[in-house]
Amino acid sequence: NAEPFQVTVREDNCIIVSLEASDVVSSSSVYVVKIAGESKNYFFQFEEFNSTLPAPVVFNAKYHGLYYIVTLLVVNSNMVSKSARSITVLTKPLPVSSVSIYDYKPSPETGVLFEIQYPEKYNVFTRVNISYWEGKDYRTMLYKDFFKGKTVFNHWLPGICYSNITFQLVSEATFNKSTLVEYSGVQHEPKRHRTVPYPPRNISVQIVPINRNNWEEHSGNFAEESFMGPQEIIRKEKLSRFSANPPEIPAANTSVAWPDYRYNSTEYETTSQPYWWSNEAESSEGEEEFVNAVSSDYEANDVNTSGKLTPEPPSFLPVQMVLTWLPPKPPTAFDGFHINIEREENSTEFLTVSEDTHKFIAELKEPGKYKLSVTTFSSSGSCEVRGSQSAKTLSFYISPTGEWIEELTEKPQHVTVTVLSSTTALTSWTASQESGGNSTIVSVVSLTCQKQKESQRLEKHYCTEVNSSRSLIENLVPGAQYQVVVYLRKGPLVGPPSDPVTFSIVPTGIKDLTLYPLGPTAVVLSWNRPFLGVFRKYVVEMFYFNPSTMTSEWTTYYEIAATVSLTASVRIANLLPAWYYNFRVTMVTWGDPELSCCDSSTISFITGKRPPEKT
Repeated sequence: NAEPFQVTVREDNCIIVSLEASDVVSSSSVYVVKIAGESKNYFFQFEEFNSTLPAPVVFNAKYHGLYYIVTLLVVNSNMVSKSARSITVLTKPLPVSSVSIYDYKPSPETGVLFEIQYPEKYNVFTRVNISYWEGKDYRTMLYKDFFKGKTVFNHWLPGICYSNITFQLVSEATFNKSTLVEYSGVQHEPKRHRTVPYPPRNISVQIVPINRNNWEEHSGNFAEESFMGPQEIIRKEKLSRFSANPPEIPAANTSVAWPDYRYNSTEYETTSQPYWWSNEAESSEGEEEFVNAVSSDYEANDVNTSGKLTPEPPSFLPVQMVLTWLPPKPPTAFDGFHINIEREENSTEFLTVSEDTHKFIAELKEPGKYKLSVTTFSSSGSCEVRGSQSAKTLSFYISPTGEWIEELTEKPQHVTVTVLSSTTALTSWTASQESGGNSTIVSVVSLTCQKQKESQRLEKHYCTEVNSSRSLIENLVPGAQYQVVVYLRKGPLVGPPSDPVTFSIVPTGIKDLTLYPLGPTAVVLSWNRPFLGVFRKYVVEMFYFNPSTMTSEWTTYYEIAATVSLTASVRIANLLPAWYYNFRVTMVTWGDPELSCCDSSTISFITGKRPPEKT
């Protein structure tokens, strides 16, 4: 009942073959081990033995993750070998050495890019085992679509913290209807990654005038804050000037600390409020401590030189901002929302509200341009805190009279440019009545300016983008190519840009083309160009009857690069004596397609006869 010969694989990738008593047929026979699997077969003979079994055969396998077939051969005294039995073993692949996990840019909410590094030489594997914790649930799966160590995993859940992510190389082999599987060890540092949560949906804002005599009760889950005007800050600054030793009193814009969420951070920091955001409950204690303070009667009104009181201009009437949104689309794991409020592009405040809050109410006490955005954040688990992308940024303007101007979302359609002259063009477009824009911005930039060297630049006005409220475009340069973009505007708010339109101005061509004969076979052409104009090169052509081809056609003789010089000339040689020629010079632009002018710039000439040769 003894076991047959044993084959094992050690951790150092050595195959150990041991001969058992049941394998011994005759003491006069020779026992040989054949190992197949690599590019050639290996044979090892057991040492001769009598009553004690010989020492095992040790084979140092070169490949990791490769299956080997180990066969025991018995050779009798007549040198006839017989295969006793065969055993298949599979070596273990080498482990992954390092792992990197990146967001899959087309879909960071559900996709990641895995990049693994591992020893490639003599290392064989068929699939990769990926194990991780999805929140509190353990997951494992086999993946084979790795190309050069990279693959995209695009079925994770948004906002979830995936921790203890490990990779194992897996080798598989099938022999005699049985499957062998070996997993590599785990030597890399386990990774963690949080997918990006989806942003909130249906973000909208409403501005409601405040009726001080009739406060409405609000119901539902919402947060409420107040934006205070600068009058209180200014008043405190004025009061502090009259005190010889003013006590240290916090300024109005630092009296309340607000949680400030920072991206990719698990901690919250506190930042001071801007002057237009102050808590309604803020008290004015400490103002009485100023002994030399100006009386409140004089603070409210200025006294002019005639002794009459000058009334203050009417102050801004506060309005109420109601910001609402819906939770992100499921399944998204999230822990709350961040509200980003920006005023006049220089004061920004971040607020954090819980995941159950879907409305935010604030009192705006300062006119100006506001930008709002609401993002989702996920923070539970051991991964870094991550916020969603901003699904939509809301812009609106509150005028000094309390008028609410909504953002413009429509772009101008059917933008066309009609060239009126060599220096002017007219822009036209269409927009629906619902767009709300009451004025426009026409943005013009030259496409040819940057193609010229600065020292040779022939235009300067539209080298950078020029914005105008007029549809008439002036100060254009002949030969230049321009791009026009139109924006709708209402108050200080500007809508999205129209599709860009490109147009070109035809060059004016040369003037004063003059020919100077240099004999029967050569001439010099000279010409001037207009002071105002942009072009890439001069093209010098000539027309004559070619006796070799028996045809007459225009052929290019020479091309001259454009310069700032107003005069140019070229020498034309190897002409036929007593022959009729037409010459013309055209200006070619930088535009695409190229424009040229003008075919009418021509001059005719008949070369002289050769003098008779002396005999």
